[in-house]
Amino acid sequence: MTERLDGPKVPPAVSAGGPATGPAETPRTKQRLGPSAAVAIAFLLPAALLLGIWVVYPIVYSLIRSLFDANGTGFVGLGNYTTIFTDSGTLTTIRNNLIWVVIAPIVVTTLGLIFAVLTERIKWATAFKLIVFMPMAVSLMAAGVIFRLVYEENPDKGLANAILTTVHDTFASSQGYPEARPREGDQSQVADQNGAVVTKQAVQAGQPVLVPIVGVNPQLVPANAQPAKAPAAGGGLSGTVWLDFTRGGGGQSGAVDPSETGLPGMTVEAVQNGQVAATATTAEDGSFRFDGLPAGSYTVRLPQSNFQASYGGLTWLGPTLITPAIIGAFVWVWAGFAMVLLAAGLAAIPRDALEAARIDGATEWQVFRKITVPLLSPVLLVVFVTMIINTLKVFDLVFIIAPASVQPQANVVALEMWRVSFGGGNNQGLGSALAILLLVLVLPFMIMNIRRFRRENT
Repeated sequence: MTERLDGPKVPPAVSAGGPATGPAETPRTKQRLGPSAAVAIAFLLPAALLLGIWVVYPIVYSLIRSLFDANGTGFVGLGNYTTIFTDSGTLTTIRNNLIWVVIAPIVVTTLGLIFAVLTERIKWATAFKLIVFMPMAVSLMAAGVIFRLVYEENPDKGLANAILTTVHDTFASSQGYPEARPREGDQSQVADQNGAVVTKQAVQAGQPVLVPIVGVNPQLVPANAQPAKAPAAGGGLSGTVWLDFTRGGGGQSGAVDPSETGLPGMTVEAVQNGQVAATATTAEDGSFRFDGLPAGSYTVRLPQSNFQASYGGLTWLGPTLITPAIIGAFVWVWAGFAMVLLAAGLAAIPRDALEAARIDGATEWQVFRKITVPLLSPVLLVVFVTMIINTLKVFDLVFIIAPASVQPQANVVALEMWRVSFGGGNNQGLGSALAILLLVLVLPFMIMNIRRFRRENT
């Protein structure tokens, strides 16, 4: 029997390099990163509770309430929604919202892009940004009060019409005497002819022409008007246009009295054979003269434009312009917001791409259109969608700027919702239906923004 020469057996727990270390170690259990689920729920619960109270519950309640009548007792189903799309007033509000959605976001985004580009090319960019962004510090209600004053029809109060009348007066006279008329009679040389004042008989050069005017509103007589001066005989064709009225009585009808006032700024025409041969304007004392007029017989005419009201600007708060006027206020407030976002996007564009295009011979317009705008398109889309959401929710500006007489023409869905529910309509069923309609209109754009933000963060 041979003896086995195998060496001593090593116990499994004993390694060749040292003493036994005990039983084999088990794999390390996977550790959790962050707090436990209970802690996370404890922190999220208050926010979820508030979200449910302020968002979820009002939406669900409004949806249910929209299916009932004004008193909330009678079930009408989709009757309130049918009313929205059949009532002429509500259809006007929907039309106005469509105008807002089409015009306001495009104008705000375009102006924001222009301002953002300008900030990169002017030296006083910081001051420019401050001025453009400053309206964002003003609430929409305060902005509405500001623009209610800006759009005042009286040029002495409203900034918009003050600018328009100043520009108009620079290129054309706006002096007018509405409701004024000539003093007619056997002794008068002039008469009314289709709103214009003309001489009854043709006059010759050297024959003075007296044009007595009555019915002038004293408030419309310019401050620079001087006492009327009777024209002198001889010389060229001349005359005087004056207010033939003596305060306190007295004076001679059809004659220039010392206390009577000339009417400056009136256009006077010398007409021969139906054609205007010359034009003059009355001076501060109402006198006029045609210099260099050829000899002959003429009819002196004061055209109808002298007796129309002077240009006073536009009726911004009227039914026609009220919606564009309010959109202008909206653009004033939000253009700075768009500028800041787009300026940040421009700063992130690689400059080497722009310089490479310029080296290749591209013009600045080509660089802007084919490189800058495509690289800036994500930011442009964010600004555009955000403006759409804001226009759908607009309320303050319309409520403050539009007078009560034209609010039906300027109405929008958000304002109509408040007016029907709490502003005298007392029909919370229809108001809830309008609220749901507004939610349906806003929701797709909100989802679009959220998806874009998630794609950018992944």
